Amino acid sequence: MMTDDPISLPPPSALPQHVAVIMDGNGRWAKARGQARIQGHRQGVETVRELVATCAEIGIGHLTLFAFSSENWRRPRLEVRLLRQLFLLALDREIDRLHGHGIRFRAIGDIGAFGSDIVKRVEAAEALTRGNGRLTLTIAANYGGRWDIARAAQSLAKEVEAGLLRAEDVTAEALGQHLSLVDIPEPDLFIRTGGEQRISNFLLWQLAYTELYFTPTLWPDFHRAEFERALHSFAGRQRRFGRTGDQVEAAWRA
Repeated sequence: MMTDDPISLPPPSALPQHVAVIMDGNGRWAKARGQARIQGHRQGVETVRELVATCAEIGIGHLTLFAFSSENWRRPRLEVRLLRQLFLLALDREIDRLHGHGIRFRAIGDIGAFGSDIVKRVEAAEALTRGNGRLTLTIAANYGGRWDIARAAQSLAKEVEAGLLRAEDVTAEALGQHLSLVDIPEPDLFIRTGGEQRISNFLLWQLAYTELYFTPTLWPDFHRAEFERALHSFAGRQRRFGRTGDQVEAAWRA
């Protein structure tokens, strides 16, 4: 359970199926307390645990978290090394817990750059939890939206070179079939904590029609009440997908 006093939830029909989150503000949270940045990341892991539990409890089927972007390699070398160690520790400590609660774990991104030990643990975690259906937790690590799209384009280019596709067969739908997360619904709700209002190369293709929610709350302080505020914001929006508001209302009444 998340630690703030919860407010009432929107009705189940108004909840998103898939929530994507940029977990920003760990370093600033630690700095404000006179601590090393890694302490903020450690506290952020606790917030991840709480959010996963809440999503599983209220029936959200998919949660995707941006843990490490392809641009984060530019951070100080010590911080990158400590983040890698924290990732390993979280994998070792959390996977059995996730499996016990019926949660599927998966990772997207160029995981190989983290080393064979992490790759083996990720593969083992994915294999162990593959049959679970209560919630799919996806961790984006060494991931970038441009990388995702470029990789999909390369896959299609190879099929054209091999004579399996014609150039005119390279459509948006065909490209989408080669992207990460192709097998789950695109995010309904995107949340970014920490006050920044940008998507920072996260799921560029998949966020095309996602509702965006930005909060100044730093990630370690993003407790249940904060999450529920985001859910209420989402529930109050009219999602038109290119249609007019009148068309949406007419379809809802039908």
